Amino acid sequence: MVPAPRMSFGDALAALRSRQKTSKGAPAYGRYVNRPLGRLFAATAYALRLSPNQVTAISAAFTFSGIAVIALVDPTLLSAIACSMLLVVGYALDAADGQLASLIGGGSVVGEWLDHVVDAAKISTIHLAVLLNWHELSDRPDALLLVPIGFQIVASVMFFTVILNDQLRRAHRGTTDMVLAGDGRSSTGYSLAVIPTDYGLLCVVFVLLASETFFDIVYTGLFAANAAFLLLALAKWYREMRAY
Repeated sequence: MVPAPRMSFGDALAALRSRQKTSKGAPAYGRYVNRPLGRLFAATAYALRLSPNQVTAISAAFTFSGIAVIALVDPTLLSAIACSMLLVVGYALDAADGQLASLIGGGSVVGEWLDHVVDAAKISTIHLAVLLNWHELSDRPDALLLVPIGFQIVASVMFFTVILNDQLRRAHRGTTDMVLAGDGRSSTGYSLAVIPTDYGLLCVVFVLLASETFFDIVYTGLFAANAAFLLLALAKWYREMRAY
């Protein structure tokens, strides 16, 4: 069998645009910034003949380098910018691996497993890195350290629950009379309303790390917004699971 001719970068980018997954429930940063940036990285990876798992590994290298900067480097304007850029690129590459898999014929079980392991590791460490930064590299009051601890709990519970929801929905798809409303898209207003829950926004916020006052206010605000969202979402998801 003659292998199919490889696409050009432009053709690969156009093909990726036509294969975008649903935007339903997607926060604004992921929908309007991270996915388009991920497309560019996916098309580049295709041109370089990288595999989706290699893109996942590169994403992990950027992400955990950024997390290491948070935990270990005394905050300066330069280190804050570097940290934020590493996290932003890592997150965009996280979107690119799945898009690349779709472009070359679909993902694999091991690819999905690896992607979720990396996601779980970053969710389990990024707020601990903030805790180390605040405890070891500043003189913040001890009471303030409860914020990254609380944020870590909220982020971990939300990540696990979202993954579990997806698995249960797949398992029960077609077994009830429930029909999901909507056309697979969310309004721009909704995407903007839930943007505090977007990991991508958190990546950008680290550019403020060198300014204790601004970073503490914004980071604490994100924690409060995520905690409120989780409480509301858990009630909604519980009702959904009862319907199964």
